[in-house]
Amino acid sequence: MNKAAVQKLVIVGGGTAGWITAAAFARLLGKSLQIELVESDAIGTVGVGEATIPQIIRLNTILGLDENDFIKRTNGTFKLGIEFVDWGKIGSKYLHTFGDAGINIASVPFHQHWLRAAQTGHDKDLWHYSLHQHAADHAKFAKLDRVGNTPMSGLAYAYHFDASLYAAYLRQYCEQRGVTRTEGIVSKVSRNAESGDITAITLDNDREVAGDFFIDCTGFRALLIGQELGVDYQDWSKWLPCNSAQAVPSERLETLVPYTRATAKSAGWQWRIPLQHRTGNGHVYCSDFISDDEAGETLLAGLDTKPLADPRPIRFTTGRRERFWSHNCVGIGLASGFLEPLESTSIHLIQSHVSRLIQLFPRSENADAERGEYNRRCAAEFEQIRDFLILHYHHTQRDDSEFWRYCKNMDVPDTLKQKQALFASSGRTGRDADDLFRDASWVQVMLGQGALPKGHDPMADALLPDQLDEFLGNVRTLIEQSVASLPTHEEYIAKACMAER
Repeated sequence: MNKAAVQKLVIVGGGTAGWITAAAFARLLGKSLQIELVESDAIGTVGVGEATIPQIIRLNTILGLDENDFIKRTNGTFKLGIEFVDWGKIGSKYLHTFGDAGINIASVPFHQHWLRAAQTGHDKDLWHYSLHQHAADHAKFAKLDRVGNTPMSGLAYAYHFDASLYAAYLRQYCEQRGVTRTEGIVSKVSRNAESGDITAITLDNDREVAGDFFIDCTGFRALLIGQELGVDYQDWSKWLPCNSAQAVPSERLETLVPYTRATAKSAGWQWRIPLQHRTGNGHVYCSDFISDDEAGETLLAGLDTKPLADPRPIRFTTGRRERFWSHNCVGIGLASGFLEPLESTSIHLIQSHVSRLIQLFPRSENADAERGEYNRRCAAEFEQIRDFLILHYHHTQRDDSEFWRYCKNMDVPDTLKQKQALFASSGRTGRDADDLFRDASWVQVMLGQGALPKGHDPMADALLPDQLDEFLGNVRTLIEQSVASLPTHEEYIAKACMAER
């Protein structure tokens, strides 16, 4: 980097990662930076990141995007959570929602009151008291901040969308704000002989693109951060053994449900993502336990609608780079690491890393402190998400296949063991303060996977038994009344943000 301020930012690679990065920098640092994005139409993108979590709303707000226009332009739908089928055991089902169940009382989480009731014979599960579950069951959706004048929170949501349309949408946004797009394939990387910093890339047409700072959005190839700078990769396959996926679009669902579905299979799981114009589907699996041909057959057999193409294979290794920022280069997206799409965190990790980089963006050659802090925080986030994903595989009663026996009996990180032990004892989560997933998320997945605590928080004993029964009944009544007044998901989209056909 130059000793003066960084003036030229070069983003290598497009797709969702490249264009989110360009959009955020253009919006927040565009007046002080020249931004050039290099990509090639000849190089495809993975393009399966069609489901998100609520944090994307913050990104869209920062960019100043109109929600309805964004949904129209990307054939999007709304998402209240992820339905997990056959994970804890065959025949089980639960919805990991983006919201809290019930209503907290005096800082005591609602699930602690429910636990107290369940431990004395109450036969309704936690999701009986979930506004999100009831709305999902009836395929309903609307923007709802709060239930009437009660303390009950409304519907927290995210989006499903066509990833290729989203990248195109952001590209237009960026080009309107001065980002230069250059077509070409990188043939050479030039570096400063003394510092090792990247100084320029040369394209296959011999054009040189120089810069002060480089962002690697080249996907699994990790052309700059991995191949050129030689940053090693931590392999987490022993905990997250799936290493392959096949994706295929199919016709749109007859009923446009507001949630993603993840169905466990004999050697992995299958996703279903409802869009306005089609359905996204894929089978994530471990090739050590199933052949590609059998995995493709499993995917097609599990479709709810007619396929529109042949399955596309994808290979990956779960894990992360040892460092996310090396020299004057940062890896964003798949170049930085990969955590399978089980909890729809791929796009979040892009925006999270971009936001963090903007907060710590260097203005001089000496960026050791910023680089160290960025790497520390990115590593912590990856590991927290890793543990949450491992929980889905490890805490299961399934032993019907070699894959599930491996997952059930594998040794997991100590950080996850502690959370499991604490929850098993009292229903507490031990959530880290900066954990992406809230207490409600840990609670839902723990319970959904079959972990029923032995005890509960003694503060939940403040209500008398009759008061507890009345409280639970009132919560359920509020939910039923609120959902009854909502439009269907399809009606809401038709009125507010239907895509052009």
